[in-house]
Amino acid sequence: MNDERKWNCRTNYQRKAHQEIDYIFLTLLPREGLSIREEQVKLSHEMLNALMDGKIALCDAGVGIGKTYAYLVACILMRRYSAALHQSYFCDHRPIVISTSSIALQEAILKEYLPFLSNVFLKAGLIESSLKAVVRKGKEHFVCDYRLDIRLEAIREKAKNEKQKAALMSLRNIYDMDEVANLSNFDRRLVCVPKFCPKECPGRNSCRYQTYLRQSKDPEILFQICNHNYLLADASHRAKGYRPLLSTYRALIVDEAHKLPEAARQMYGKCLSFDDIQEICFFLEQEHLAKEARQLNAVFHNLFHVIYENHVTRAGLSQEFRRTEECVLVLEEGKRSLLDFSERLKNAMPGWVKNRLEEAMEVLCLFQNPGKWDVLHLEHEKGKLPQLCVTSRKIPDLLSSMLWSQGFPAILTSGTLKAGNGFGRTKQETGLETDQRVQEYVAYSPFNYKQNCLLYLPRTLKRTRHGSPEEAEILAKHIQRLICSTYGHTLVLFTSYSLMGNVYQILRNHLPFPMVEVWRNAQEEILRFKTLDNAVLFAAGSCWEGVDFPGDIVSSLIIVRLPFAVPNPLSEAEKENYESLNDYIRGSIVPDMQRKLRQGFGRAIRTESDTCVVSILDHRAIAGGRYHDDVLCALPNCQMAERIEDVEAFIRRQKEEGYYM
Repeated sequence: MNDERKWNCRTNYQRKAHQEIDYIFLTLLPREGLSIREEQVKLSHEMLNALMDGKIALCDAGVGIGKTYAYLVACILMRRYSAALHQSYFCDHRPIVISTSSIALQEAILKEYLPFLSNVFLKAGLIESSLKAVVRKGKEHFVCDYRLDIRLEAIREKAKNEKQKAALMSLRNIYDMDEVANLSNFDRRLVCVPKFCPKECPGRNSCRYQTYLRQSKDPEILFQICNHNYLLADASHRAKGYRPLLSTYRALIVDEAHKLPEAARQMYGKCLSFDDIQEICFFLEQEHLAKEARQLNAVFHNLFHVIYENHVTRAGLSQEFRRTEECVLVLEEGKRSLLDFSERLKNAMPGWVKNRLEEAMEVLCLFQNPGKWDVLHLEHEKGKLPQLCVTSRKIPDLLSSMLWSQGFPAILTSGTLKAGNGFGRTKQETGLETDQRVQEYVAYSPFNYKQNCLLYLPRTLKRTRHGSPEEAEILAKHIQRLICSTYGHTLVLFTSYSLMGNVYQILRNHLPFPMVEVWRNAQEEILRFKTLDNAVLFAAGSCWEGVDFPGDIVSSLIIVRLPFAVPNPLSEAEKENYESLNDYIRGSIVPDMQRKLRQGFGRAIRTESDTCVVSILDHRAIAGGRYHDDVLCALPNCQMAERIEDVEAFIRRQKEEGYYM
């Protein structure tokens, strides 16, 4: 087939594929929400064009668009017409990879979206067999049968929490640990598939993990679903000439793409924690090297404690590493200990333990002599010793070379890829600033924000010092008045857990509505809030995104402060890339705030019929404030209010009598 005929053939099939997108969304799918269907059609058209033209599409999809259906339909039709073209240059049966940041979305794609679309396409005669997909995860999610036997034997005669013991026993029948409740983190680490599987493992042929790997390579599987870290680990393997983790794919979908840069910082960085050392010591004991394990444990227990004592620690925050004299000495001692240990036991250690020790050595060496592009920092988790971390400043370059330079078409989509007036910040962070294949598309939410949403920026807000008792008192008064104005039904989003706690304590006995306070990883409290009438949820952290409160559950969203990121060693290093502080603020700080603000704002209106007041209690956001225009640029066009009386009037107009029952 000559080039002109090949191109005409592809164009004809692409035209047919677009017609089928219209048919699927506007005819086969339910007629409810037709305005949403029309937006989905436009988005799916753009995605299909990118896939078939070999482009990289940045698709910012507003709340309610249904971007998941849009890209799945585009992918299925790409497969359908590439098969029809037979010998065409883009005909193959390689899978398409879908990368997300959350297990919940992976499960939804596998168990809800794809079965539904499979049924729709089969009934319409557009495919001949059901759509197949597999979720790909890292080894740490799966059970190593050999290690499980060792662990079960170790606890056989020991007292152990009954629920945790039952969870551990259930792994005999369940190999995916994510499906087991009450499994302790310690047990997970001890029984998961090791980073380096020994070839001489006695259970290798019957291993459930190896069986899972073989099944995942079925050529009939259209979608391989993974998280961002697994995608990047696969890219790293390919770049180094190692065996790939994923089957070779022809297209990539990156959902929740705003989290890809953070995943890259984790994936392409290096970390060492005391938990890592303890895990190595545990398995050295299993190899009858108990004395050596105790020595190694003692050296590193001292190392991490000295580093902890030489830094003012705050849980959950990243902190720059300080090269005090004590820290330098314990790092040198740890390095000497590892060298001596590895030399003495080089013929007695399993290969994977040796590799883990080499990784630990690499981190210590970098903390002693960091490279030009390395940023050293400590990560603190409440109740634990600090983790030593090394992060590269060249993450965009790494993403460019390991992913985008491979030439496959890609779709990056999220509700917050666009910041302010464009995609500049997203392209900068993802290494796509100079890629000529990039095309941009914004699918605006079909929701009627102008009618259903009121943005309240109170002019009476007094400016106070952050962290002061006066700030908490003033904010508590505003929040109390707003909660009473909307008769509860309120989500209050904080950027600081300490401020949240202070305001909560002030209001604790002064509200006639149920109050729920959410700290880290408290999903049960979020579920409880949803079951209560007229309740108020105080939240921070992860509740800024990924939680769904449809209907009247949240009729008032209060954003206490603009969500500017807390300065950390990585942001300080990035500042060096800008000529002036103002350039850094406008090029990095403000776009990041706008994206986070959009994520928080997205908790307000979740369906076409939702109505909500969104209040921002930050003097920098009000009219005349430093970031007023940036706030308005980030958010949809809403009604505006500056007086609490307007909030009360809006709620009375929007809500029916039953709302107040």
